[in-house]
Order: sequence, then structure tokens, then C-alpha cells
Amino acid sequence: MSLVFAAITPHSPLLIPGIGKEQTEEPLQKTREALKTLEQEMYTTKPDTIVIISPHEGLFDDTFIINAHTHFSSSYETFADFNTQESWKGDPDLAAKISHVSNKSEDIPVRLISEEKLSHGSSVPLHFLTAHNKDVRILPIGFSNLSPEKHIALGVMLKDIIMNHEKKIAVIASGDLSHTLSDVSPSGFNAQGATFDETLIRLLEENNIEKIIAMDPETITLAKECGYRSLLILLGIIKNMKHTFTKHAYEHPFGIGYLTSNFVL
Repeated sequence: MSLVFAAITPHSPLLIPGIGKEQTEEPLQKTREALKTLEQEMYTTKPDTIVIISPHEGLFDDTFIINAHTHFSSSYETFADFNTQESWKGDPDLAAKISHVSNKSEDIPVRLISEEKLSHGSSVPLHFLTAHNKDVRILPIGFSNLSPEKHIALGVMLKDIIMNHEKKIAVIASGDLSHTLSDVSPSGFNAQGATFDETLIRLLEENNIEKIIAMDPETITLAKECGYRSLLILLGIIKNMKHTFTKHAYEHPFGIGYLTSNFVL
């Protein structure tokens, strides 16, 4: 049928109640509320499949990753939460279609994998976004170290597939913004972190995709972000589609930028 929903989400494990507990509830309150809003908005569109683009689903220099597993599970033992576990159905048919189109074009390299366990880059957003739709299918995509233009091109290819698919599709770009916003940041402080976040959000509000593609590579590197390339793929999908960017929340506790937003199509 068509693309019915598109959004950007952070994926901090601290958003999961069993990990963040009470000490992170207040600092992340705006983001949690924004994710609940996104879930309500997406639920009304009733997607059959959620395509979730994450930086943690496998990173290769020269190819994009499509996880074609039949089902997925999440757990957070790595973060000392032994109780939170969820599962979702996969969409191997859509994965195969993307692989087939990629092989025909030869310009956009795609590698199919089959892994049941989702990274927190996918499972944290899905924890919120599928709260009332556990039957939705999931298709995880991992970006690459290819150029920004290649990420946009993958998005354009995905758009053609999505718009000719018989099911309703939602697309989520999962990723955090700068990791260098304060002295308590995981990567330490760098002034370019705030420059990256402020510039990216402004360009999204201006719907200036070309300038987002052309953002200064040094600023991107110094920001230590992990969401830029997820976003590029999503922007390729909605390129030339009429849409309105809506920022639901942006906050940066712990020195990391968390943007929660969607594109009203």
C-alpha cells in the first residue's frame, strides 16, 4: 500500500525502566513522553511492518544490512536487567524483495543476515512503539560506512519498494545525536557536538535535505553521533514527498543528544 509513518527516535537503554530505574526517570521524562506520543500516532496508522534503521545491527564498510530472520527477541542482561524481554515477528518476504531489487541495480549493496537477537538500537524504540501492536512485523536495517549519498540512494530504493508493497509500512530511524555535549559525555566534551545537533535540527525544520547530506564531515566526526546515517536513509525514503517535520522532544542529559520527532506525511 504505502508509507504510513516515519519518525526519528533515540535508543538509550536508560529509557527501559528496569535499567534506568528511578534515578533516570526525571532526566529522560520528555523523551519518554515523546515516545509515548509517537506510539499513539503510529498506532492510528496501523502499520503491518515497522522498518527500523539502527546503527547497531551490524556495521560493514561497503554494504548495508537487512535482517531477514523470521522472528526477533530482545533482552538486556548486558545492562543488568534480567527481566525485560520481548519478541516480535520478522518480515523475511520484504527483506527478500529488497535484496532482489538491490541485486538488480548493483549500485546499492545489501547483505541479508538472519539474527534473532535485536540490539538495543532497535529494541529500545520498539519497546515503546509496539506497546499496543505486538502483532506488527519488524524489519531491522543496519547502515554502513558508505557515503551519505549512498545512504540517501538506499532510502530512495526502499521508497520505491514500500510504495509498491501490498502492506502498510512505518519507518523508524533509530539513533542518538552528539555524544560530546558535556564533560560527563561518554566521549568527553567537544564544542562541535552542540554545533552538530543544532545544525541538524534546524535543517530538518527547514526541510533542507541537501544541506543535511552536505554537513561538515569533521563536525559529524567530532560529535561522535550514531544517528546521522540512520536519518539519511529515512530522508531518502521521504525525499520528494510532501511532509512536515514535528519535533516532540530534544534533551541532552548525560551529555548525549536525544531527538524524538516524526514526519507528518
